[in-house]
Amino acid sequence: MSTVYQKIKFPNVKEKLGLGLGMDLPWGEDIGFSSKGDHDDITPKMKGFFQNYKDEFNYIFFAFQPKNRSVLKAEDYFEAYDRLFEANPHLKARAFHQTILNMGATEYYKKTEIIEFTNKIIERYDIRWIVEDLGLWSIKGKTVPFPLPPYMTPAGLEACIKNINEYQSELAVPVSVEFPGFTEGTNFFIGEINGFDYFRTLVEETNSPITIDIGHILSYQWLLGNTNEKMFNGLEKLPFENCFELHLSGCQIIKGKFRDLHHGVLMDEQIQLLDYLLPLCPNLKAITYEDPKYTDEGILIPKSQKNYQRMKEAVEKWQMI
Repeated sequence: MSTVYQKIKFPNVKEKLGLGLGMDLPWGEDIGFSSKGDHDDITPKMKGFFQNYKDEFNYIFFAFQPKNRSVLKAEDYFEAYDRLFEANPHLKARAFHQTILNMGATEYYKKTEIIEFTNKIIERYDIRWIVEDLGLWSIKGKTVPFPLPPYMTPAGLEACIKNINEYQSELAVPVSVEFPGFTEGTNFFIGEINGFDYFRTLVEETNSPITIDIGHILSYQWLLGNTNEKMFNGLEKLPFENCFELHLSGCQIIKGKFRDLHHGVLMDEQIQLLDYLLPLCPNLKAITYEDPKYTDEGILIPKSQKNYQRMKEAVEKWQMI
């Protein structure tokens, strides 16, 4: 292993984990957490899905969704998270997708409460890594409806580096920094630094592992006009040696615009880009199917089946290498 790899703060995962499951779990929806009286649980629909697909996913990440807007208290989430992992006893690893690190913020904000909360979750559930999209999840304390890319300026880059270094120092496990989404028409960004250059500089300055969300890469390429066969343009700028994890979530082209819909249906371009990236990432350990959609019986929706199988086959071939 080269010196540069030894400097990267990779999670403590030695083997290829293969295919994993990523889930955004809001409160009160049919895929998520439910509260009945004083008890929290996962929904029956989720339990059916976990039972049907227990042999297909080797790890899971779950995204933090606030139960309420009161004081951030880890104990308020223990019962729900306990039920989630009781339904998945076979998993090789667990990860936590944070949504409150807000690594793109340029203004000062207190991180102590966020760090304490996250470290309690890490300790209780043996979390191997934290992941969060690089970007703005709130601005001056006000939550935005969807994460925005960071300020693509020198000052924005400096702020990201500072925030990430603090979290990498204080959290009990590494943060795998996720390439941000740039979906045209649903979010916007400020600044002119190339996104791939920005991201490479940031991770080199922080020695961070990274997560490449394939939909986010495509969203940026479509924004630049790099569609179809041009979707590979400029990808050599990405820090592939830092790549620990890949994400794939349901995406779609609507009226020529790229939409990261998380509706479970993968595009052909995502599978093509997966095949392209796999041999380029020497430290890759995890490939995540994010936010699958399924029936009340816990079966993946028909439209998602074809490319789900193609993704599985690509991951199985990669694991054998």
